[in-house]
Amino acid sequence: MELHTSTLAAFSRRRAAQLLTAGAAMPFYNEFAMAQEAERQMMRNRGPLPPDAVRISSNENPLGPCKEGLEAMFKVAPLGGRYQPTGETMAFTKTVSEVEGVKPGYIMPTAGSSDPLHRTTCAFTSPTRSWVMANPGYGGGAPAYIGSKVVRVPLRADYSHDVQAMIKADPDAGVYYVCNPNNPTGTITARADIEYLLANKKKDAVVVVDEAYIHFSSSAQPCSDLVAADKDVVVLRTFSKAYGMAGIRAGFAMGRPDLLAKMRPYSTSGFLPITGLACATASMQVKGLVAERRAINKRVRDNTFEFLEKSKITYIPSEGNFFLMEVGKPGADVARAMADHKIYIGRVWPIWPTKVRVSVGTQDEMNKFTAALTKVMA
Repeated sequence: MELHTSTLAAFSRRRAAQLLTAGAAMPFYNEFAMAQEAERQMMRNRGPLPPDAVRISSNENPLGPCKEGLEAMFKVAPLGGRYQPTGETMAFTKTVSEVEGVKPGYIMPTAGSSDPLHRTTCAFTSPTRSWVMANPGYGGGAPAYIGSKVVRVPLRADYSHDVQAMIKADPDAGVYYVCNPNNPTGTITARADIEYLLANKKKDAVVVVDEAYIHFSSSAQPCSDLVAADKDVVVLRTFSKAYGMAGIRAGFAMGRPDLLAKMRPYSTSGFLPITGLACATASMQVKGLVAERRAINKRVRDNTFEFLEKSKITYIPSEGNFFLMEVGKPGADVARAMADHKIYIGRVWPIWPTKVRVSVGTQDEMNKFTAALTKVMA
């Protein structure tokens, strides 16, 4: 573990805070910041979004928090003058432990998953140990400002992570990052591929598996059991997506205690919002909630895919709450044209400039999307 010790020694707690502050100012720091930047580019000289705008750009869940989560927030909010009035962090950690089958000491509660994602970049990469990821893929913004190299490896023809090519691209990498389902394609990487990375990486490298969208998938296999088995893996989760808590902020990282210990210095977040913790804890305890929301998202997504097929617009089959469609022209131009119809879709990735990411909204929102798209593509 020589790399980890030297990396921690290189950055003091104060320096870590400076790095994270710098990262927060970068345009591509996290999903929200990236979506904001995309909207800023579209909205030049437009002013604020109109009240009847359809906003399907940031992979948010239009269903919002469940009833039980809202009730838990309402109950704890009057106690907000205290950091931990009734042990919210402990209750959250205990619930995650029971749901995921990992020990409480293997869980790090966080405000969403962008925070632990960027902690991993600081903890496990350096100017001599790169961050290897898919292209297109999510993340990879933080290593640049600590001098780390980002190695981007094209997806396979089936849009899964090419894990053999990832190892070959940099056998000495510090992190091999897999977003599963992948953002922006919504496609799945098989468990066997993740196990290949664990078996073929260098001993002191770490596999980071970002499972932000896993609750929407019917085939992706969660990696919490690899954490429980003490593998060199860190798994990231957020309540921003299926649980509809993007603006409330709750999430967690799972990993061996020694790996989490290396991540902890690279944050100054302190105590987490008790409202987010209470909402997340209550939401996890609602039986059938994830399955119900997965089914709703799939139904609306499949209806949209049916429209695209009839319109002869190609797309990448997704298991997330978003998808990429081919527009045959600069995607940013199509996004701006859609904005003229008050439909705000996502951004493009440099490797595929004619594909645009679209989040799955309500059925009514997607009906407005398809109506506007028909006009724009004509």
